[in-house]
Amino acid sequence: MCGITGVFGYANGNDLTRIVGAMAASLEHRGPDDGGVWSDEKAHIALGHRRLSVIDLSLQGHQPMHSACGRYIIVFNGEVYNHKALRRELKYEFASGHLPRGEEIVGWRGQSDTETLLAAFSCWGIEEALKRVVGMFAIAVWDRSDRRLNLVRDRLGEKPLYYGWCNGSFVFGSELKAICHYPGFSNEIDRDSLKLYLRHNYVPAPYSIYKNISKLEPGCLLSLKLNDTVSSPSLKLHAPKSEGSLQLSRWWSLHEVVEAGLASRITDDTEALVLLESQLRESIRLQLLADVPLGAFLSGGVDSSLIVALMQSVTSTPVSTYTIGFSEANYDEAVYARSVAKHLRTNHTELYLSAADAQKVIPRLSTLYDEPFADSSQIPTFLVAQMAKQHVTVALSGDAGDELFAGYNRHFKAPGIWKIISKVPTGSRRLISKAINVFSPQTFSTLEQGLSYILPKRWQTTFLGDKLFTLADCLGSVNDSDDLYYSLVSEWNDPDEIVIGEKEPSTLLTRRSEWPLLPDFEERMMYLDSMTYLPDDILVKVDRAAMGVGLETRVPFLDYRIVELAWRLPLSMKIHHGQGKQILRDILYKYVPRNLIERPKQGFGIPLGDWLRGPLRDWAETLLDESRLKRQGFFNPGPILLRWREHLAYKQNWEHSLWGVLMFQAWLEDK
Repeated sequence: MCGITGVFGYANGNDLTRIVGAMAASLEHRGPDDGGVWSDEKAHIALGHRRLSVIDLSLQGHQPMHSACGRYIIVFNGEVYNHKALRRELKYEFASGHLPRGEEIVGWRGQSDTETLLAAFSCWGIEEALKRVVGMFAIAVWDRSDRRLNLVRDRLGEKPLYYGWCNGSFVFGSELKAICHYPGFSNEIDRDSLKLYLRHNYVPAPYSIYKNISKLEPGCLLSLKLNDTVSSPSLKLHAPKSEGSLQLSRWWSLHEVVEAGLASRITDDTEALVLLESQLRESIRLQLLADVPLGAFLSGGVDSSLIVALMQSVTSTPVSTYTIGFSEANYDEAVYARSVAKHLRTNHTELYLSAADAQKVIPRLSTLYDEPFADSSQIPTFLVAQMAKQHVTVALSGDAGDELFAGYNRHFKAPGIWKIISKVPTGSRRLISKAINVFSPQTFSTLEQGLSYILPKRWQTTFLGDKLFTLADCLGSVNDSDDLYYSLVSEWNDPDEIVIGEKEPSTLLTRRSEWPLLPDFEERMMYLDSMTYLPDDILVKVDRAAMGVGLETRVPFLDYRIVELAWRLPLSMKIHHGQGKQILRDILYKYVPRNLIERPKQGFGIPLGDWLRGPLRDWAETLLDESRLKRQGFFNPGPILLRWREHLAYKQNWEHSLWGVLMFQAWLEDK
């Protein structure tokens, strides 16, 4: 795992080596073990790299790295898990003289996957080589022959890559902080992006918080020549684009995977179980490849427990597992993780989190994430990564199980909610919404406790009040099931009312014509979650939190072969009797007793609502001061302060929408 950056273009006589060296230095946390810069002043290009040594710890893994044929220079962030198999394939190609580009390849210099990747580019070309790679990556590769810079991002967006134009040069980096170090960088805030941020609590790709800077979307390749660096074309587009010699295209498409899966469904339950367990085991086996200590995050839920169980089944020594706990019972999953760890006999470590611990982390968040980001589980994620880093350099996680196998409550509850809503006249919906809002969160908390004594576990729920208030918010504003989903994933349903100026731009969520033809509401939600929430929230949260302490994270569920297999499974194998991830549960129960897993889904949250009313209140009120908001000129204070007063008075729990505003305010203060 590493950090990459670079500049391509006429830099007005500036020393590119020095500039890119400073940009790379800002990413030292991503790569504390080594660093390097390569430049070609005549070609007006420089590439920078920071290295976290995981595979081949020797100097043979140093980057920027040149291909043996001399054509390519690469900076690479990520891992190629199947690189040993690719080396065997390449050895055969070289021995057989199957070199379509007619380039001479010399012997291997080391054991790094970066060298393997370069040889694959030399043999098969960049795009064809990428299709053979199993891994996660963000890549910049300079083609000396074609004098073209290529930027590539992995299929599902595990590794980040920002790019844009500044003062007549093209700049890129793993994080925004590298780009911000380019001389003369304009840090003008994009109010379009701010509106999207306020809706989702993250800035969705291809947007960034800054004008003229974009995120390369997952599965995309951006290719450009020197003339393309002079001006800033509008590339914030949803479709592949060519403009002059500049090309933006998708080399892998989840849309195509979904449509292919619909055409090749697996209908036999036993076949599906065998295939999925085998593929998961293979993914984990590959991801255990490392020359450094390795462990896993364990929450005690289905996804992380399954990853750890399969890890333990393919290793002869106890897996090192790590979890975070809370003193507040509704948020504490450490007790479940402890039980699973004990059953699997892992080497388990846990840390209990307090409000004081959270307060210590909050000042670091704007630096960690570079742009406003407001998934509050960023705090425990950072702390569990920090704890794990004391013992290991690589940690596997259970992320993406929810998106692929219907694990979020909305996947199996929203369709039923819509059936009810659709039968209620519009006027009555508003009355029901008002009736729900009459009650306080404490009322529903008391009801929730009472139901826990009389209902079976599978019918119980957590945070009943939050869910009912969310329902009330949706009742008066949705016309169909897809509207309901959009409302459920929106923290502020009308950002135009909050952010001053401009209009909220379109995203994939509003461009329905671009969605695959999925007949089931549940599968449409899963697809949209995989395209938006997964890469722009979940994977961002984990990458920045972990790389902030120099820890590499790996996500076995995002092996693209598992993704393709998951979309071949019918919905009935994922949602069964009102419960998600059924096929994962069926595999897991071969390793872990059912009673250790079966309980209402909690998620990886913190007691944010209570903390904002208590130990974080003074901090929050300083940032939400009305005169401050007016002076800054980004927000209309009225709706924000109304929610703040309602939250403090326990009228509603607005913790998530308020956290979004607070994280922007904190980021703006440090900007």
